[in-house]
Amino acid sequence: MRDVLAPDSTRWRAFQAVFAQVAGAGGYGEIMVPLLEDLDVFKRVGEATDVVTKEMYDFYDKGDPPRHIALRPEQTASVCRAFVQNRPQTPWKTFYAGPNFRYERPQRGRYRQFDQVGIEVLGADDPYLDAEVIAIGWRFFEALGLRQVTLLLNSLGEPADRAAYVTALQTYFAANVDELSDESKLTLTKNPLRVLDSKRREDSAVVAGAPTIGDFYSADAAAHFTAVQEGLRALDIPFTLEPKLVRGLDYYRRTTFEYQGGTLNSAQNALGGGGRYDGLVEALGGPETAGVGFALGLDRTLLACDDEGVFDAPADAADVFVVDTTGGMQALIITQQLQREGLRAERAYENRSIKSQMKAADRSGAAIAVIIGSDELEAGTATCKVMADGTQSVVARDDLSAAIRKQLS
Repeated sequence: MRDVLAPDSTRWRAFQAVFAQVAGAGGYGEIMVPLLEDLDVFKRVGEATDVVTKEMYDFYDKGDPPRHIALRPEQTASVCRAFVQNRPQTPWKTFYAGPNFRYERPQRGRYRQFDQVGIEVLGADDPYLDAEVIAIGWRFFEALGLRQVTLLLNSLGEPADRAAYVTALQTYFAANVDELSDESKLTLTKNPLRVLDSKRREDSAVVAGAPTIGDFYSADAAAHFTAVQEGLRALDIPFTLEPKLVRGLDYYRRTTFEYQGGTLNSAQNALGGGGRYDGLVEALGGPETAGVGFALGLDRTLLACDDEGVFDAPADAADVFVVDTTGGMQALIITQQLQREGLRAERAYENRSIKSQMKAADRSGAAIAVIIGSDELEAGTATCKVMADGTQSVVARDDLSAAIRKQLS
């Protein structure tokens, strides 16, 4: 975990604002779910996953009796819990932004407290909705300026298809167990699907030879997956079929997808992803409800932006810096006035010398310095100095805001 200071924090807010704009254009409204949930909410994610078994921050609170709760490791389960409790009209289209927590090994672009943005749609079983959801993520990357993003696409089929596939994987990996890493051998005892996620070199050959899910699709699952692909082609969104893409959480069925950053290390290049999770709402005590969505990692995506030289931190410089040699009261009044009128105005403190204040004005990056001395105070004027070329003009205090805006334009 770490602190995020300006200008990085400014860039984070801008990142979230761009996502809100892209999602909002599609009719998605924001939801803010709690950081803490009952542990059982996240157990529905899949008790065979590392997220639940190893990575959650969970503890007992001070209730009587104590309640077993957890910091959220992801937000889809929380959104589904909110749907069950609040029952909004369907289809319910919502987006979110904020931190999650996982006790995992920190590495480049991955922290134990990490921010994500994402969308969820509950109450619509439509393959073209899957294409719409994927397109929103794609448009967001385009809005950031990213061009080296790859979309991987798969389907896990219907629950019966997936069950048959898991059985086939269990048989295959058991026959080749001596070729697996110790970590994958342990994973195999919990969930054979998770073995397909292994990026370990010693597992690569046996994973490459594993059965593929496409051989187990029912007619309905195959038709759904075909329609998703047709929707993406109609939107001119390129994708690569990846039959071993299963994602990291157990609630996915049918469509699964992942966005990868082309500039990142191949072992850690996922920017985010998602898929369809029909059945998760029922697992949380709600009615039968279709669901689809995705989550994108802020840190990884910003690393990709850095690599491609796009989406720099927004300009953080002041518009105006007020220099006051009459004691500081005038600087206080003028900066507050200019701020109320929508300008970013700063000032010096502790009644420093004009030389010291002008140095502070230069460090602030302000385009204009407003100087108030005894002559200006007596005349009801201010001197406006353009920092770039040093040109100065004297304006009436009542006209100060208009004069500054004209010089900034």
